[in-house]
Amino acid sequence: MTDTNVPRSSLAGEDINRYDSAARRWLIDAVNAVQSEARRTSDTHLLQVPLPSEWGVDLYLKDESSHPTGSLKHRLARSLFLHALCNGWIRPGRPVVEASSGSTAVSEAYFAQLIGVPFIAVVAGTTSAKKISLIESYGGQCHLVDDANEVYEVAARLAAESGGHYMDQFTYAERATDWRGNNNIAESIFFQMSLEPHPEPAWIVATAGTGGTSATLARYVRYTGRSTGICVADPDNSAFFAGWRDEDPEATTEHGSRIEGIGRQRVEASFIPSSIDRMMHVPDAASIASIQLLEELIGRRSGASTGTSLWAALRIVSQMRAAGQKGSIVSLICDPGERYLDKYYSPEWLAEAGIDPSDHRARLKEFMATGHLD
Repeated sequence: MTDTNVPRSSLAGEDINRYDSAARRWLIDAVNAVQSEARRTSDTHLLQVPLPSEWGVDLYLKDESSHPTGSLKHRLARSLFLHALCNGWIRPGRPVVEASSGSTAVSEAYFAQLIGVPFIAVVAGTTSAKKISLIESYGGQCHLVDDANEVYEVAARLAAESGGHYMDQFTYAERATDWRGNNNIAESIFFQMSLEPHPEPAWIVATAGTGGTSATLARYVRYTGRSTGICVADPDNSAFFAGWRDEDPEATTEHGSRIEGIGRQRVEASFIPSSIDRMMHVPDAASIASIQLLEELIGRRSGASTGTSLWAALRIVSQMRAAGQKGSIVSLICDPGERYLDKYYSPEWLAEAGIDPSDHRARLKEFMATGHLD
């Protein structure tokens, strides 16, 4: 017998339809725009650093500064946008908000403009003026905060207040990138190295801002059965090294990193310590000395994060040479030095910051003459 007191909708079962054909058409167009951009963008160059051939150790730098937005973060921003779009987090007319030290925000502003949504970057007041100008050139807005530790909370609040999406690169960087392949940075490196004298690098040296790049590299080498080691170089005032060394995910630092784009005051969620084979603390003065040397060697200026990883890579070159090992090492050019003319290439800024690279420059001069860098 049918219970006449039961509503007809309950008998049929609930059916809630939230399909929005207009929103789906917008999403299809947005995803196509991002994927089309990827197809139009050629791969970045792999440059060989001129070291004495008799050393038997070759050093290469993957030039991520040649991306359309000028940095390694272009790959990350593309992945983050695809991840958020396909999760239904980005909606037409609603802003995307990001907490950033600058380069990721530049790249995200580019992709936000590409798909036609507003973009707000929450950045520390110490961010280089050139980066802020680039964010604004792509239609983004900059919200400056005095304390770099405030960027997370402020970005989340602005997204909530505006009905937008907080991209949160520090959480989603490692999961947004397809680390198994799909022309990620690791797959690209090994393809470009395939015809070199030592096609499988002994080490790939990276730095960590979110930790997403090192996670992608480390997962890929394991997934493809390679013996390449992954080394992360970490600047002064960063929690990553201490967190990895002490196996302490709660490690923090009192002051923020002076090397834009890398080093954090806390261990970010996208940093996967168990995937990293080796870490090296690099003083800020060594980072500056290294980009000065790189300019002499290849005639190019690079950001200081490139110097951080280069110092670590040169130390590994020295150690391999001392051990009589032959092979190759790959590191990265993260972004161009032109973004930092008022900082890392300014003697006045360096003096004010208390960074004197002269001792490390002397050590690098000895290295180029002898192959030894302690």
